[in-house]
Amino acid sequence: MADVATGAVVAHAVDGGGRKDGGGAAQDGHGDACLNCGTRLLGAHCHACGQAGHIHRTAGALFHDILHGVFHFEGRTWHTLPLLFWRPGEVTRRYIAGERVNFVSPMALFLFSVFLMVAVFGLIGGPFGPVSATDATAMAKARTDAANRLATVEAEIGKLQAEKAALKAKGGRTPALNERLGDLTTEQAELRLVTKGVLKPDVRTKPVDVDEAGLRTGVPGVDHIIRHAAANPELTAYKLQSSAYKFSWALIPISLPFIWVLFLFRRDVGMYDHAVFATYSLAAMTLMVVALSLASAVGLPGLLIGMVLLFFPPWHMYRQLKGTYGLGRFGATWRTFALIVSAYTAALIFFVFLVAMGA
Repeated sequence: MADVATGAVVAHAVDGGGRKDGGGAAQDGHGDACLNCGTRLLGAHCHACGQAGHIHRTAGALFHDILHGVFHFEGRTWHTLPLLFWRPGEVTRRYIAGERVNFVSPMALFLFSVFLMVAVFGLIGGPFGPVSATDATAMAKARTDAANRLATVEAEIGKLQAEKAALKAKGGRTPALNERLGDLTTEQAELRLVTKGVLKPDVRTKPVDVDEAGLRTGVPGVDHIIRHAAANPELTAYKLQSSAYKFSWALIPISLPFIWVLFLFRRDVGMYDHAVFATYSLAAMTLMVVALSLASAVGLPGLLIGMVLLFFPPWHMYRQLKGTYGLGRFGATWRTFALIVSAYTAALIFFVFLVAMGA
């Protein structure tokens, strides 16, 4: 729940709903002046900065604010979500047109959905279910094996460091030792994550021989990334997953040029419209994955989950395109197919971006 609460707080702040309570004020109720900006109060809220005139300073009020942020989002979440899933074009069009009070802003909803997905994945896994008891037993054994291997790796690192120091004292060169130490240090980091339960040992794979697989490109920087990814696939996957959460916002600017091209000759829509469209769309897809993960946890068949994953995105894209931009069936249909291709292309660019950030 910590991730969900954090997401609600962050999204609430992005959405402009945050309160700036005066920390140094002694009063706990209505006063003559706003505790935030000092403006004379004319009603329940300050007409200059919007802060409430009545400020609570109790532990109960703090917990109320947290629960309010998680479950209510000022009531706008429950007004936004049904429209976002059933009539996404309407909520997007109305938000662009200026109806802001009734809806959660696209960026706030997107941030909250990402935090929610992280929390759900951490607790119950993804749409295709949690790890079985048999796998859990295998994972426990694998963690024990990882702890034994960690002790061996650390002993070898100590030996190589002593050998490197002795060689440097004699004026010798140490590039081979440096490379070996680098590989062992990376493996050490991975094994520590496995023993702590951060990485799942059941998905670790046998290191790939880069030369045998013909994966060398001749570009030193790229070959360096490939070598370490092949030697430590689990650590690479963990880094990519962590980076994906951290840089998920980058999907929005990556997607914008593709949407812009679809409406190249439309002068009545601009980049802002496309940004709102993309952000609401990404939020909807993220929340769909969260919903399917919860459904899987309560026993929804995998075949049904797979069908939703296959058919919901294009159906949602079609309805959102049609409603947002006022398109006919033909215009919405061909743009839906183009947007699906664009989405895969944007995902590939995002993946390359993540690899580059972790290089």
